Amino acid sequence: MNILVTFDENYAAPFKTMLKSLAINNASEKVVVYLLYSENKIRQETLEDLIRYCGSYGVVFKPCIIDNEIFSKYKVNKHYSSAMYYRLLASEFLPKDIDRIIYLDPDILIINSLSPLWKLELKDKKIFAAASHTEAFTDSINMMRLNTETEYFNTGVLLMDLKSIRDQISFEELVREIEEVDSFLILPDQDIFNVLFSDVTLSIPDEIWNYDARYYSKYLLQSNREYDLDWVMKNTVILHFCGKKKPWNTKNINTKFDSLYKHYMQLENPFKKVKDIQEK
Repeated sequence: MNILVTFDENYAAPFKTMLKSLAINNASEKVVVYLLYSENKIRQETLEDLIRYCGSYGVVFKPCIIDNEIFSKYKVNKHYSSAMYYRLLASEFLPKDIDRIIYLDPDILIINSLSPLWKLELKDKKIFAAASHTEAFTDSINMMRLNTETEYFNTGVLLMDLKSIRDQISFEELVREIEEVDSFLILPDQDIFNVLFSDVTLSIPDEIWNYDARYYSKYLLQSNREYDLDWVMKNTVILHFCGKKKPWNTKNINTKFDSLYKHYMQLENPFKKVKDIQEK
């Protein structure tokens, strides 16, 4: 199972929590994590620490450096760094022998098996799979704003068919699209993704694959109270801690799932305990 992440120094610690949850709940999978990063955005000591940390969970961690000048002219703000564009370039910068990968934001928990998403068949010329968090009214606004015809996808979780992407879109086309829609960008890389790829993206249920942890009550009401906490713990695979308030930055509880996140933050490595027992 190939996993793609993109983050800077500020998200190294949250990535560790995400990685821990991924490894614990997918223990039977052989996982390789690829990090696309800029040299001046993450320290060498941090990379070496992450390699060791991932290794302690049986996960291979492969950093892949990107020239930090590539996106210096494009739109960023205090909440969105240039690293947000890297997932759009994954097919260009990852090894060409990788045909499929799952992109994951670092501000998530994996609480069940990722295998069904990893094995998901992309049909009808689809080259991505993603979930939407938006309502019909918001979708309509985004369609008008971006001149698209489909629902607005959240790019925090993406299944990517890299081989098909390489065949169908070039880096030059991507850069040209960024330049053309720059003035309309609100969530820059997510907007670009929807402009370029929404019509070749398979929609997957967000309550399973990209559950917005802020909106437990909304999911509960929309499901006629089916998606309660028991349902989420059994069926949801990915909890996404969207928004500015992150569970690792506050002692307050902002979502139903902040305590679960803090539990994973503090959880000891169970694989180390098994190794220690085996060596005795």
